Amino acid sequence: MADFYLLIGKWYRLNHRILPWRGTKNPYFIWLSEIIMQQTRIEQGTNYYLKFISTYPTIQDLANASEQDVLNNWQGLGYYSRARNLHFSAKYVVNELDGKFPCTYKEIIKLKGVGTYTAAAIASFAFNERCAVVDGNVYRFLSRLFDLPTPIDSTQGKKEFQLLADQLIEKADPGIHNQAMMEMGSLICAPNPNCEQCPVQVHCLSLKNGTIKERPVKSKKTKVRDRYFHYLIYSFEEKTIITKRTEKGIWQNMYQFPLIETESTETPKSILAEIQFSSSVQKHILSHQRIFAVFHHIHSEPTMSGSDYVTINREEIQDYPLPRIIDRYLEEEANQ
Repeated sequence: MADFYLLIGKWYRLNHRILPWRGTKNPYFIWLSEIIMQQTRIEQGTNYYLKFISTYPTIQDLANASEQDVLNNWQGLGYYSRARNLHFSAKYVVNELDGKFPCTYKEIIKLKGVGTYTAAAIASFAFNERCAVVDGNVYRFLSRLFDLPTPIDSTQGKKEFQLLADQLIEKADPGIHNQAMMEMGSLICAPNPNCEQCPVQVHCLSLKNGTIKERPVKSKKTKVRDRYFHYLIYSFEEKTIITKRTEKGIWQNMYQFPLIETESTETPKSILAEIQFSSSVQKHILSHQRIFAVFHHIHSEPTMSGSDYVTINREEIQDYPLPRIIDRYLEEEANQ
């Protein structure tokens, strides 16, 4: 496979997609793009990337922003811990590193929310450090290229695939090679691969052995937890009540309507007499959870009180960072 890096490098230069974060060596912009694009489709993530570099053109701008503003700009993208980690790390770079983004893999990986893949991507794209990236696309590409039965989600698999990736990058231009590997996994060696267009099909052992559909192998099946949320939408004098999720877990530090969590979608008896009407069940799927939400409308002033509850004008609700399930419900309600 002596010519492997030449073949995919040439293919990448001729066929890669034009994306706004490609072509820059600015580590801050690359970091933003990598965090935003985690578990996000390019079509969706691109708009958020453009919004962030426009709103926060430097890492100092991001560090100086409030967490609520950052969460507001992140709203709808999901996995909000990414936004909080971005904000935390921006403040760390500004306050502890004199505003200079770290320039080596060993330093980059110290940033909160940055793992081995993201650190390797930034180090190679921005500083041309010879660090091989291994993301989901690369796992799939390598598993087929070498016809590997080792589960990609096992400890042994992660070591094995990283070793192969490290060997393949030894003679290549690190930044171009890593982007080529990822682009190959996304465009050619996709879940439904386009083997006829593959520039390295001559080296593909799975193609030779007829095991393309069996690769990659996964060993773990994540257990999905079902949760049932009952949101209470109080309406009185064109106002409503919201509360901040301060506990750790999903949607931390975001705002929501008062919530009762139960074992089913059946309306809790404690609020049955207050309800004017309830919406149909909305389903929201996260990586390890399925949220079933019912929105109950109550046309009266709530009896609850305390610092946890905030009274706002209904029209102000979009000024607060909201979980996507609530934001989507409000969009649907406005379109009715």
